[in-house]
Amino acid sequence: MAFCSQSVQKPQFRLLLAFWALFAVTGAQAAPKAAVFDFQLANLGQLPPTQADVDRLPRLSDELRKLLGDSGLYDIVPVSSLKAEIDKAAPLRSCGGCATGYARKLGAQIAITGEIQKVSNLILNINVYIADVNGATPEKAYSVDIRGDTDESFDRGVKYLVKNNILHE
Repeated sequence: MAFCSQSVQKPQFRLLLAFWALFAVTGAQAAPKAAVFDFQLANLGQLPPTQADVDRLPRLSDELRKLLGDSGLYDIVPVSSLKAEIDKAAPLRSCGGCATGYARKLGAQIAITGEIQKVSNLILNINVYIADVNGATPEKAYSVDIRGDTDESFDRGVKYLVKNNILHE
């Protein structure tokens, strides 16, 4: 009798596990796809960009993508397939919403752009903007001021911005 009871319970238990697994997969909401565009220089005023400023942008952009992707908040889609087109439209903050159009082309629901503002060699700003490509929610803007035009200060600034601002929404 015990043998019969075990054979009946095992299929029921497996069925229960299958339903639970199905619920867990369908109940979890997938992270939205986000196109994270390269940082661009903005509002340079009288200060022309140095080679170090220009060289820093791709590394900071990759760091932003990594931090946002690792957070699980966004599923990062590559933007490299539209690089030539994006470069022609730059700067993305003043192209009339072209970043959301590019994100849509890439299959993303979110467009993330960033700017580096160099007020002086000592005072700089890192700005990140997050926009819903369908315009369903207002664009969100995040900013951090940093001191010092060094790789270390920019690295710390991007990490701080993501950890203490973007991920706390």
